[in-house]
Amino acid sequence: MQKEKIILPRTTVDIYKSQEDGCTIYEFDATECSPPEPMVNTIVMLEHLKNANDKLVVTFFHEPTPLYERVSSHYTYESLALDSGDFRVTFSKK
Repeated sequence: MQKEKIILPRTTVDIYKSQEDGCTIYEFDATECSPPEPMVNTIVMLEHLKNANDKLVVTFFHEPTPLYERVSSHYTYESLALDSGDFRVTFSKK
């Protein structure tokens, strides 16, 4: 899977785009960001998901519970606790 760095307005992180099994996957690492950057970047990126085959994968330094509450009406999410203590969350459009 080849990842392509993309630039989107209103984001402050490096974002990578890839294709896998018919899905478009966007990824970024928010572990070095200070609040509110992780939430803002995630919300901006969620606006780019066009359908349920598009995914956003974000690595956070903590589980972003307030973000779940904010986006759960339009997006699903799966959270995975990593050995490092970080969380990798995959978002999809409902």
